[in-house]
Amino acid sequence: MKESPNALTVSEDFEFKALSLADNYRAALLREFSKPLHGNVLEVGAGIGQITEVLLRKHYINRLVSIEPDPGFCRQLLKKFPGHTIVQGTFKDVHEGDDWDAILSINVLEHIQEDEDELKNYWHCLAKNIGTLCLFVPARPEIYAPLDKDFGHFRRYTRPELRQKLERAGFQVLRLRYYNVAGYFAWWLNFCLLRKRHFNTGSVRFFDRFIFPPVYRFESRVCAPFIGQSLLAVARAQ
Repeated sequence: MKESPNALTVSEDFEFKALSLADNYRAALLREFSKPLHGNVLEVGAGIGQITEVLLRKHYINRLVSIEPDPGFCRQLLKKFPGHTIVQGTFKDVHEGDDWDAILSINVLEHIQEDEDELKNYWHCLAKNIGTLCLFVPARPEIYAPLDKDFGHFRRYTRPELRQKLERAGFQVLRLRYYNVAGYFAWWLNFCLLRKRHFNTGSVRFFDRFIFPPVYRFESRVCAPFIGQSLLAVARAQ
């Protein structure tokens, strides 16, 4: 598995810092995955622990193990969550033979050049228990921006592409939809048209508090969007 050097050095800390302001966005995303995330859960790409912190409070998760390749982030995680199991490395460094009910991968797959090999590894890990993959990735290649490259993203996905890759890896796709249609246009404006190379913290807070909540309510309760900033997938290892 080959990963972008940018993904493991400068950019991720900046990305995590900005996204730490998006409380509503993060909470809504985890609600989407709440049903399949149970039992023994493997978190791929823990970063600085924003998602980890929430998962550790979930009573229906019996065991949580977090993987993180960056040594600096691992030190932060160990300090923040003493006693929690952290694997420093990639998915291949997870101990074989463990039984997993679910894998959570949020904004990780786009950093991996051989993404189909990674999905096949997930399938092999989950197949014993007919487990579930909860996957979240950036969407729509037409809004691939300079900032994506800074973050170490190899690609942004379309829905047909992601479905094909999941099915080729052996998964049965249970749910696959675009997520955050407002974010699609905000990303295009700020990072494609204006070619900004950083987040504005005030704009992130405003979007999270006033724009994202009503957009998410419409997307989740009325009509799934035909396009979005990201793709959300739930897939079972058959």
